[in-house]
Amino acid sequence: MSSDGQYALSGSWDKTLRLWDLNTGRTTRQFVSHTKDVLSVAFSADNRQIVSGSRDKKIKLWNTLAQCKHTIVNECHTDWVSTVRFSPSNTNPVIVSAGWDRIVKVWNLGTCQLKTNHIGHGGCINSVTVSPDGSLCASGGKDGSAMLWDLNEGKHLYTLGRNDVINALAFSSNRYWLCAAVVPVVKIWDLEDKTVVDELKLDIATTTQGKKQPSPPQCTSLAWSYITCSPSSSYCL
Repeated sequence: MSSDGQYALSGSWDKTLRLWDLNTGRTTRQFVSHTKDVLSVAFSADNRQIVSGSRDKKIKLWNTLAQCKHTIVNECHTDWVSTVRFSPSNTNPVIVSAGWDRIVKVWNLGTCQLKTNHIGHGGCINSVTVSPDGSLCASGGKDGSAMLWDLNEGKHLYTLGRNDVINALAFSSNRYWLCAAVVPVVKIWDLEDKTVVDELKLDIATTTQGKKQPSPPQCTSLAWSYITCSPSSSYCL
């Protein structure tokens, strides 16, 4: 979603991106260039640029007129690009990407050249997220670990979790917290002391005798809201 809440982006198995006007519910632009399913899309902080990642192993940079301005090929991922994000930092403008090759890559936004390869995951990466100040990124995936990386220094900081598969990650907008969609709960870590603040679980009614127990629900996407907060204003989801 754009930072002003007026537009949303989507990526699809039809190989396209779409820009949606949330006031009318209509598509305003269709972005065509990828040759396989689009797995991830994101707006830049100023809403003027869009990045996409695809099963075609390419990362594309667009303007909002649906014009592809650059396709990253050199030193790009060797497998599906599952997640892409912009950093909001003006002093260190970068794109962060990750994929099924188990690597987190950091790209210079101005040149689209590779800055850093972050290696450490033992499985496919499902999600990356960048902190509100642009200094950190977190990645998580099939190996169940959430890895924290310093984007300014280009180094690994520490690892959290090592349990169930992580489907999505999001930094808090006003606290030093990281939220993770970990099967089958939503887990919140305090990054200062590296402890779990809370685990959010969906209550499931007990099944009656003779009926098959349903599979536990899985959270596949997260967003930290600036609008809807908990009663204590401690966290928002």
